[in-house]
Amino acid sequence: MPKKPKKYKLKTHSGAKGRFHITGTGKILRAKGGKPHLRRKKTARSKRLFDEMIPVHKSARKRLRRLMPYGLP
Repeated sequence: MPKKPKKYKLKTHSGAKGRFHITGTGKILRAKGGKPHLRRKKTARSKRLFDEMIPVHKSARKRLRRLMPYGLP
């Protein structure tokens, strides 16, 4: 029986790997931008708001699927 040709493995984008988080239900979360910029002027409340992860817009999901082929359902 002839051997099947091997399929190539896709590489995960290293930058995307560190910036996005995938939940168990398949949602993609991202951090808010601008957290370290002019941090001393900002109130404690506004700095805390930067800590929460927010869902990625649905128009960006297709692009992220290409960057992280094995992370998404």
